Formats: sequence, structure tokens, C-alpha cells
Amino acid sequence: MSAARRRAAAVLDALPVLLLAVIAGAGSFTHIRDTAAQHGQRGPMSWAVAVRIDLTCVMAARERQRDKRHHITARRLSWPTVVLAAGILLSLAANLAQAQPDAWGQVMAATPSGAFLVAVSMLERRATAHHHSPAPGDSAPVLRAVPDQDGVPAVSSWPGRPSRTDLDAPLVASARRAAADHQASHGQPITRDALRGRLGISNQLASDLLHQIRTPEGR
Repeated sequence: MSAARRRAAAVLDALPVLLLAVIAGAGSFTHIRDTAAQHGQRGPMSWAVAVRIDLTCVMAARERQRDKRHHITARRLSWPTVVLAAGILLSLAANLAQAQPDAWGQVMAATPSGAFLVAVSMLERRATAHHHSPAPGDSAPVLRAVPDQDGVPAVSSWPGRPSRTDLDAPLVASARRAAADHQASHGQPITRDALRGRLGISNQLASDLLHQIRTPEGR
């Protein structure tokens, strides 16, 4: 398939989700704007309130995608997740405030928030999948694992994969904290599988991180 056809297919594939996001965002925007106007935020301020809430949801979804792309995980709910949930709840509250006082009125008024959340989550999921998927026609890289002095497989580098010296500092810091917690709880160094389970990362990335945190700084 040519590059032009691939782009056209990608646009057609994403179009329904984008349309859903736009329509749902417009419905949610209208309800938030009207609710804000009814409670003292008149004129441009009512529009600003609606824009802030909707864009906050989009920004939080993008931050969640960024965390996944950089393999940043949190033990509890991450801040972007909390922000996204708060934005959706505010939107839902505004939608329900504009609803007719009956069950179907509330259900219909709540659909923009629900559809907006679905659209944002779909776009986030597709962006993450696109980042991790190889381009059409690209062959999968072959990894050669050679045990190092610690018995941890040291994987030869390949295009698109960070070397040990290129690992993100926040990810290395998270690995060091996980290793320290494991040492304090179990009285022994953390293993690759335990590190992988704690951070929710791949085996190869866990191996690289384990080697990184076991190597004295400055070497």
C-alpha cells in the first residue's frame, strides 16, 4: 500500500472517533457554558469556564498517554488521571444541571460527558498503540541477550530502543525507589521480574534498569 493510501486509510479510520469527540465536546461545552452563566459567570467568562474544563480533560488524557510512552507508572492514581476524572465529573454535573427533571432527561443530558470520555480514551488508546506499533513493512528487530556479570541479560541495542545511558531519569529514580522498598521489605535485592511487576514495564527494559541501578554512579 502506498504512503498516500495509508494516510487516507488512517484518516478514515480516525474520522468517526474525531467526529464523536467534536460533537460530544460541543454538547458538553454548551451545558457547561449555560450552567456557568446561570450561576454568575456571564458573557465571556461562561465561555472561558467551558473551554477550561474541556481542554483540561484533553490535556490530562495527553499526559496519561505521555506517562505510558515513557513507562512512568504510579502506585496510586496518577495526577493526570485525577484531573481527567475531576474534569469529567464537572462536565457531568453541568450536563445534569441542564437536564429535564425526569430519568430520561438526565440520561440524555449525561450522554455528552460519557461520549466525550469515550472519545478521549479512544484517541489516547490509538495514539499509544501507534507509538508502539512498527510501521507497515518494517521487520521486527532481533534481540541478542548476553548475560552480564550480574546474570542480568544485556540486550544489544537496536533502532528505537534506548540504551542504558539514555534511560529517562524519572524512570531510573522510580526503579531505585522500587529496589529500595524491595530490599527493606524482603531483605534481598530486587529481581528483574519483581521490578517489571512493580513498574509495569517490559522484561528488556527491566533488565536495563536493573543494570543501571546496580552500577555505581560515575562509572
